Amino acid sequence: MSISAFRAELGDIPQEDNPRLVQQRSRDHYWYSPILKAKLDHVTAEVVVSPRSNDEVKTVLAAAFRHGVAITPRGAGTGNYGQAMPLSGGAMLNLMNMDKVLDIKPDRVRAQAGAVLEEMDHQTRAAVHGELRFHPSTYRMASIGGFIAGGSGGVGSVRWGGLRNLGSILGLKVITCEAEPRELDLEGEDILKVAHAYGTNGIIVEAEMPLAPAHDWIDMIVGFDDFMAAARFAEAVALQDGLLVKEVAPCAAPIPEAYFNRHKPYIKAGQSVVLIMVAPVSAAAMTLFTSHSRGEMLYRSDRASEEELKRLPPVYELAWNHTTLRALKVDPSITYLQTRYPTIDHVEKIVSLLGDELPMHIEMTRQDGIVTFAGLPLVRYTTEARLEEIIRIHEDNGCNVFNPHRYTLEEGGMKRTDQKQLDFKREADPRGILNPGKMVAWENPDFDFKAGKAWLFDGLNPVHAA
Repeated sequence: MSISAFRAELGDIPQEDNPRLVQQRSRDHYWYSPILKAKLDHVTAEVVVSPRSNDEVKTVLAAAFRHGVAITPRGAGTGNYGQAMPLSGGAMLNLMNMDKVLDIKPDRVRAQAGAVLEEMDHQTRAAVHGELRFHPSTYRMASIGGFIAGGSGGVGSVRWGGLRNLGSILGLKVITCEAEPRELDLEGEDILKVAHAYGTNGIIVEAEMPLAPAHDWIDMIVGFDDFMAAARFAEAVALQDGLLVKEVAPCAAPIPEAYFNRHKPYIKAGQSVVLIMVAPVSAAAMTLFTSHSRGEMLYRSDRASEEELKRLPPVYELAWNHTTLRALKVDPSITYLQTRYPTIDHVEKIVSLLGDELPMHIEMTRQDGIVTFAGLPLVRYTTEARLEEIIRIHEDNGCNVFNPHRYTLEEGGMKRTDQKQLDFKREADPRGILNPGKMVAWENPDFDFKAGKAWLFDGLNPVHAA
């Protein structure tokens, strides 16, 4: 690998080699996990390259192919699993200069990979009164390319499901890493080859997404004295076809009181809450439904003063992994899991078994038309061994765990290699230069996932690195 020869071929494409700045750009939110923090803290690239066009991306990838330089694509770096961290050093490919919204139609938007989700919605709202169907809680910072490459769902998934559902992504333009990089336009099932593949099998440079009608969403926080009452209410809200909601998330005490600092004046001691985003047309019905369900309306953004609205974050920034972030700011020992509870009874079972060791946080979502309990529970972390026990307790009780303490595609919850993603990597990245170490099936096809051992990329071994 020759970084100097690689860099010499890039012409005036912006480069950054200040070690401190390069290290900053070599990070995502991996530190949510104490396990990933220990494994990845030393990881850094050698240079950050920031192309401004598809042609410049091709120039970078052609040079990387010639000189064997590892390329790790990066959006805003708001992911949580180390998926945007350069395990083999080399170059970070920063795509945030490619941030234009390219085309807006009444039902869809096309943008470059570095376009920030909030800015996309500003433009689509102004043009056609539309908005993206769903987005992560990092909406104000996250890029569309990063969301597709590393995300799964978010605010809006209670109505629209996730990125893996057919129709959630309409088209992608991907550039391959070959001697002569190609632009490939992917549609239909081909999209699934690169969605949630961490950029291991092609660089996403453009995305076309469907739009939903835009609404001036109203934030609500509803209080309950008992978490299971909150969870049952959240399920009932998600099942109400007449209530137009974008976010429904029950959070167990003490999460609201302990970690939602700016909203503390509205939250009572010991209360669990349900975070809700509701369309104005459904606000009155939601209020009535809350009353019938014996919930206490603690906060409504449409009844807040201008001064309150200035100091309060939107409800979606209390939800999804922002819940974890707010807890970490207060208690750095906190971590989290990603889980799925098949029924409300499964939720109740886990709550009864783990109690305050696992302060419960659930995101109501839809999967194939069925309302589901997508868990993002906090964990009062003690040891890795105990964390594994908590995972086993979930699995022994019929609950899925998608382990956020692993940095590979397969170990994070897939439990098997996606053959289409692997085959496409062979075609689009024949030298294995793109984001090395993230696809176990490429690095070690003989790895036994049933052995109960975590896979460790050779590039993370200090002896190997030296």
